[in-house]
Amino acid sequence: MLAFATVSFLMFLTPGPGVMSLAGVGAAFGWRQGLLYMAGLFTGNVFVSLAVITGVAAIILAEPIVRTILLFCSAGYLGYLALRIALAGAKIAFLDVINAPGFLGGLTLQFVNPKAYAVHTTFFTGFAFYPNNFVVELSLKLVIMNFIWILLHALWLYAGYKFHKLNLSTKVQRSVNLFMAACLCLVIGLSVGSILKV
Repeated sequence: MLAFATVSFLMFLTPGPGVMSLAGVGAAFGWRQGLLYMAGLFTGNVFVSLAVITGVAAIILAEPIVRTILLFCSAGYLGYLALRIALAGAKIAFLDVINAPGFLGGLTLQFVNPKAYAVHTTFFTGFAFYPNNFVVELSLKLVIMNFIWILLHALWLYAGYKFHKLNLSTKVQRSVNLFMAACLCLVIGLSVGSILKV
């Protein structure tokens, strides 16, 4: 169980599409909008868990073309988020949350994020710490991983949001938003590169 908790911690701590976009939304649009986005990510995370547990994900993702389509949908959405964050500009953009990524944006990202399916498959097919009772093991895994997920994603959101509260100059705030957008672009590049090498 400790090995599973450690791997969950490291997997969710590692910058990926979800945490990088969440920190970017927090930095560019503030805490409240970030919480909406995080709620969407979490709901999508639960749906991905259910898809992996029931085997639906394995059936769908068995086809390489489907994985590639999901990857490019995910990359396209992350590109859109990077653009929105980069164009958020300075503090005045915090007030313009009408078009900011919210619940539906987070939910969408998790559905089309191939990394989410890969991580959940690792979680649920490995680390058999309670082999005599699948239901107990599954329940413990869900509790442990979701607790760690919420904790770490809240910390990433908080880190992004702190930039908002620092009363940074317009130039620095714009630089932070551009940096967050560049980080998302790096995640896109690494994700697409990993598929193209296969």
